[in-house]
Parts: sequence; C-alpha cells; structure tokens
Amino acid sequence: MQRILGYMRKAVTEFDLIQDGDKIAVGVSGGKDSVVLLTGLARLRRFIGIQYDIVGITLDPQFNSQPTDYSPIAKLCEELDVEYTVKPTHIGEIVFDVRKEENPCSLCARMRRGALHDMAKEYDCNKVALGHHYNDAVETFVMNLFNEGRLGCFSPKSYLSRKELTLIRPLVFAPEKEIRRAAERTNLPIVKSKCPVDGYTNRQKTKEFLREREREDNGFTYRLFGAMRRAGLDGWGFPEK
Repeated sequence: MQRILGYMRKAVTEFDLIQDGDKIAVGVSGGKDSVVLLTGLARLRRFIGIQYDIVGITLDPQFNSQPTDYSPIAKLCEELDVEYTVKPTHIGEIVFDVRKEENPCSLCARMRRGALHDMAKEYDCNKVALGHHYNDAVETFVMNLFNEGRLGCFSPKSYLSRKELTLIRPLVFAPEKEIRRAAERTNLPIVKSKCPVDGYTNRQKTKEFLREREREDNGFTYRLFGAMRRAGLDGWGFPEK
C-alpha cells in the first residue's frame, strides 16, 4: 500500500487535488480501484499535512432487480473512521430492462455520475474522488482516438460549474497491477460487480489491445502516457518549474 500512497501523494501535489477544509465524496463501487482509493485517501490524511474529510458513497445499481451486499465495505469504512452510505437505485432496471440498451455502458455511466454528484451535494461535499488509474487514462485516450477520431482524455482535476463540484482522480499515476497487488496484500474487501456485461465492454477490448501491444513492444503504454503529458492534453501537462 505504500507504493499506492506514493502515487497518490504525487498526484495530489502535481495537480493540486486537495486543499485544507475539503470534504470529499469517494465513489465506491466495491471494485478494487474504488476500494484502494478509499483506503488510500483515509491513510493519506495521517501524514500529507492537509486537513480534509471523506464520505464513502456507494450507488447500488441493483442489476437484475437484486440489491448487493456492501456490508464488507461498511466494515472497512468503520475501521478507517470514514462516514459511509449506500443508496439503492433503479439504474440496472432502467438500462437493461426498460431501455434495453445495446451499448449500456454510456447510459449507465451517465446515470451513476449524476446520482453520485447529487449525493455529494446532499452530504455537503465540495469534491468527488473517482478511482480512475494510469491504465484507465491511456485506455480512454486510445478509445477516443480510434473510436471517435479525436485527441482527448478525462482530466486529473475538473470543475463542474453547474454542480459546483470539483472532480479529482488521485490514482492517475498508479498502474492497475499495483492497485491489484495492494488490494490483495492488504486483504481489502472487494464486492464483485453483478453487471450483465462486465468483462465484455469496449474498454475491455481496448485493455486487451494495449496488453497485446505491450507484449510485442515493451514500454508502449508508458510512451502513450508520456505523449499525453508532454502535449498537456486535457490538464495532463507537467507542472511548471
């Protein structure tokens, strides 16, 4: 977990993600990325020298009209001294049963984002922390390039003026393999997604494409990430000296 905390501290410093007095809503899906993010932010408070509060928020999509048991996450939050709430939603029903989306990920993501932002405001948070990591950034860049013909990626930090919320991504320097290793070595509770298309998405195909390219050309992913930073794409630029 120490390596993860190092990556997070670097991101917080380089992109000025957290300030004194912040109240941060952490979106906790139950997957390894969000659980490591939650744990990392809780532990980072002990030594980073910034005073901030955390609220863990889980939106249960209730896929197949069945609620998910998030009690292991609740127990973790109690151990971390983090306030935690689970909000049942009808996102799974709307996406798969009502709308019957052929490409459900986009609508599901939009609905979850909207619900998370509303919950953050309800708990008087001024920031929302998301668990996107280093590999997510490169995958998003590649998906935008090949699928939409544009250069773009999510930003490490962005402001939503309509909601008066700042989105931050403290794990953007952390490779997925390091996150997985941290979750396993720390025995963090992981709640498996019940999404019907889990593992069959366009992002999964992109992940496999990059994995194959990396096997054939070691450093391929690292160079793509470096290009994003050197170009200053969507806030990814290096800090001014």
